[in-house]
Amino acid sequence: MFLLVAKAPPTFWLSSAGYDHRGLVNLKFRQSSAFVKPNSQSSFSNSAHASTESYTPTALEAKNYIDVELNNSRKIVKFCEVGDLKNAIELLCSSQNSNLDLDTYCVILQLCAEQKSIRDGRRVHSIIESNEVVIDGILGAKLVFMYVKCGDLREGRMIFDKLSEKKVFLWNLMISEYSGSGNYGESINLFKRMLELGINPNSYTFSSVLKCFAAVARVEEGMQVHGLICKLGFTSYNAVVNSLISFYFVGRKVRSARKLFDEMSDRDVISWNSMISGYVKNGLEDRGIEIFLRMLVFSVDVDLATMVNVLVACANMGTLSLGKTLHSYSIKAAAALDRDVMFNNTLLDMYSKCGDLNSAIRVFERMDEKTVVSWTSIIAGYVREGLSDGAIELFNEMKSRGVLPDVYAVASILHACATNGNLNSGKSLHNYIRENNLETNSFVSNALMDMYAKCGSMRDAADVFSHMKRKDVISWNTMIGGYSKNRLPNEALSLFAEMQRESKPDGTTVACILPACASLAALDKGREIHGYALRNGYSKDKFVANALVDMYVKCGLLVLARSLFDMILNKDLVSWTVMIAGYGMHGYGSEAVSAFNQMRIAGIEPDEVSFISILYACSHSGLLDEGWNFFNIMKKECQIEPNLEHYACMVDLLARTGNLARAHKFIKTMPIKPDATIWGALLCGCRIHHDVKLAEKVAERIFELEPENTGYYVLLANIYAEAEKWEEVQKLRTRIGQRGLKKNPGCSWIEIKGKVNIFVAGDCSKPQAKKIELLLTRLRSKMKEEGYSPKTRYALLNADEREKEVALCGHSEKLAMAFGMLNLPPGKTIRVTKNLRVCGDCHEMARFMSKDTKREIVLRDSSRFHHFKDGYCSCRGYW
Repeated sequence: MFLLVAKAPPTFWLSSAGYDHRGLVNLKFRQSSAFVKPNSQSSFSNSAHASTESYTPTALEAKNYIDVELNNSRKIVKFCEVGDLKNAIELLCSSQNSNLDLDTYCVILQLCAEQKSIRDGRRVHSIIESNEVVIDGILGAKLVFMYVKCGDLREGRMIFDKLSEKKVFLWNLMISEYSGSGNYGESINLFKRMLELGINPNSYTFSSVLKCFAAVARVEEGMQVHGLICKLGFTSYNAVVNSLISFYFVGRKVRSARKLFDEMSDRDVISWNSMISGYVKNGLEDRGIEIFLRMLVFSVDVDLATMVNVLVACANMGTLSLGKTLHSYSIKAAAALDRDVMFNNTLLDMYSKCGDLNSAIRVFERMDEKTVVSWTSIIAGYVREGLSDGAIELFNEMKSRGVLPDVYAVASILHACATNGNLNSGKSLHNYIRENNLETNSFVSNALMDMYAKCGSMRDAADVFSHMKRKDVISWNTMIGGYSKNRLPNEALSLFAEMQRESKPDGTTVACILPACASLAALDKGREIHGYALRNGYSKDKFVANALVDMYVKCGLLVLARSLFDMILNKDLVSWTVMIAGYGMHGYGSEAVSAFNQMRIAGIEPDEVSFISILYACSHSGLLDEGWNFFNIMKKECQIEPNLEHYACMVDLLARTGNLARAHKFIKTMPIKPDATIWGALLCGCRIHHDVKLAEKVAERIFELEPENTGYYVLLANIYAEAEKWEEVQKLRTRIGQRGLKKNPGCSWIEIKGKVNIFVAGDCSKPQAKKIELLLTRLRSKMKEEGYSPKTRYALLNADEREKEVALCGHSEKLAMAFGMLNLPPGKTIRVTKNLRVCGDCHEMARFMSKDTKREIVLRDSSRFHHFKDGYCSCRGYW
């Protein structure tokens, strides 16, 4: 609570004391004896009882002494008037034993302040103290002023605190200087102390202190200051009201700011600019532009700040037409704004952000003066348009012209390297950063880590991270997100645990770590992070909400994912795409189609990624007609040119539904050259429908394109094995051996009580290995009794049926499912994840287990989800 002072209206000490722009100089103190202690060496004594050894000067000698003092004072003042501080100081030092006029000290201190000569100012202070001049009043104020303006706020404060009387000017000076140094709290403390002492603030006080309350987000206390402003009658001062408007905008009290503006009877250009700037900074650019148009209607003369603020609004909104109009106005304006470097930098940035790079280049080339901001803006424009190589060339040209890149220019180029995956250029820039000692800047280090992460070099990113002395939340998020995106989920989770010990995760952290949980299908960990998000209010963040939906989708809880999706108030394209892809992964093609149609009805237009999701969903549910319909909508209605992923989905759709010849013909008529993924989709179809001849033709095409990809050799081996062509299987194995290729080992994992248990095919080292083997043997016996026959063709062995059965029992997904049976409570859903495609025999085993044990099994393989319940699977044979 502020102490409201019931005194007379505030006096303007600055003006009533006769200050000019140089401060306290004009005050004349002729009664200097009031401020000077008697000096035993120079005092005049007429006492009859004086010592016989003392000397009493004559009247002439006394007059000469005074004349010398006055003469020296005049000379010092004249030196100061012409800015000759050196001679003024020399004369002062030679006269330091004299009782100079206070004006002389004040004038020379003023010059020390103007020239920011702290060394000379301290010499003057020393002479004042040696002459035992009382430091108070005008002299004390001038000393404070000198120290503060010369950058020694600490010494200035010490003198300030000792002054017996401090006028409002001095309080304002100290409040302003503490604010300028970033110590807003001390400015506020001084303001409160000022009120407690009964000193009434003036308009400058309020303007200064409101900035401090805004800077430290103390909105409630700032509103109390507003009350004091009203009580003391300062609401008619434009400077004060303008500061209040800015304060409310910083505090996001937009309505309060607008109310003040509407109530102003005499708005100046600063008032209008404060409104435009405030709206823009609060993300309400359209309202800022509306204020600007009203400004023009009322014929208010715009200035540079007006134009810059409106251009920023245009840049943020992408309003190119208005931006061009403002550019034309600036060319015609008498003020010649188009020659101002700040205006041109903002104009350049506007064109760049609005996607008109050619206009941005023209502005840049016509600029008489190009600052580092100009170069950074044009570089950022190139990066934004995907012209990373051009951005790097500009960066090199900038350095060759002697313009030293700042941290923003360096970060822009790092972003360019990250965008085009140019790791070599990124490493070269890293060397430049080291040479110029820029790595100590956290902004640069974070951009470096981001570049390495996006170029797939997490080892280099980790090296930068480990050498950072101060890691902010962005540093942690960059690394966690990098690990997640580079398929290193365990590293991401480990770093997240470390972060919690050293820093507080924010909403972005949650959005970065959830994909790692999704990748591992670590449901317990995902739920734990969901709880953290709820407790800290992050779940309302759209990025977090979308990541939560994706996590639950990939952990197999589709119903909960849909429930969270429905709770998102403003669903964006990402929200819908995640849900459509989720339905596709779980084999609910019809639901995916329905969600896609609902998205379009909601007015959200699909992009390339959302079309991949719906085509994938149709493929994994056998919805041939629907898939073709969406493919045509994409090309004809949405004017999106299909890329290789879209074509791969269509080939997969045709192949899975048995249209192998049609899929083969489709590939041959594609307008772009098919890659191994396209042919691989057809090869998978050949396996499903046992077409060995076509598989051989397709495989040879694939081996030409990707001769080192072991997966396709194994896929063809599977096709041969299922057809019992063992000689061909052996030839392929020999071919693989000759090339030195290795098959990725199959592994499965299951999370129980927060611990991830990993199983590898044939692994008998687990503590419960014997129990798992007995359980699987018993289940297989029951399967045979009920007519289930082992799919021994999936054993990929040229051996007898018994050996094949033994081999099949050791498949990793069976081991994980059996482990879940043994360790999870009855009725608890078993959730298993596998790094490869589930084999047919394991699929049959899971179906039987779900029926026999009366519990649901959710198996996620590299392709999709399989929900087993009561002997049925959600995939319906499409996997």
